[in-house]
Amino acid sequence: MIELKGVTKEFVKPSGELHTVLHGINLQVGKGEFCSIVGPTGCGKSTTLSLIAGFEPATKGEVRIQGEPLSGINSQAVCMFQTENAFPWKTVIDNVSLGLRLKGVKKSEAYDEARGWIQRVGLKGFENHYPHQLSGGMRKRVGLAQCLIVQPKILLMDESFSALDVHTRHLMENELLKIWSETGASVVFITHDLEEAIALSDRVVVLSAGPGSSVKGNYRIELERPRNVAEIRFDPAFMRIHEQIWNDLRDEVMISYVHAANH
Repeated sequence: MIELKGVTKEFVKPSGELHTVLHGINLQVGKGEFCSIVGPTGCGKSTTLSLIAGFEPATKGEVRIQGEPLSGINSQAVCMFQTENAFPWKTVIDNVSLGLRLKGVKKSEAYDEARGWIQRVGLKGFENHYPHQLSGGMRKRVGLAQCLIVQPKILLMDESFSALDVHTRHLMENELLKIWSETGASVVFITHDLEEAIALSDRVVVLSAGPGSSVKGNYRIELERPRNVAEIRFDPAFMRIHEQIWNDLRDEVMISYVHAANH
């Protein structure tokens, strides 16, 4: 579904100096696969997501979607960021139905579809509430419904649940897994939290410390599904995987820390 072939991304700093964020990234995400990307701060996780979304082009190499080179915005993908997706002046049903309305679907049909998604994310009865009347977790549910109502083939998530308290976060993670299993979308999930990455994913990719980050590790997560993210962390197999990936990640975090201290 997604392939990055030898992708390098460079920026020109205000000083005129060339800064390499990613160097020679090779990454594949299969149809319906849940892939998380972890790595130290500043390693280019969000930049990788931007390249897949088509927000910016690769400097070198190629991004391919379903075998075709990506040019411009990725029409197969939707994004869910750390910040709120919802428009504050629109009700829940207007926010959730917006994607369909922009595609030309009639208001009554879009509303019918939106009601179904609002129920699926556990917000039945809140259709006419505004975002400021909802808790943080409820607003994330609105964001999830907003993304999934258009039935994307690719869901890109950048630290989407990081602002939530731990209990709400676990509820949202389980909600995401339940809906993902029903939709068959390919997910690329960016997180700083290794436990979250393992609990959710089929595969965890570790990026090396920047600048010029590359893929340091690529781990299949052989844990049974369906999973309860709060409970699977106590599974001995989970702990073994965590230790294995952390050994890779810890080295990169230390390199990143030393680099930041010296600059």
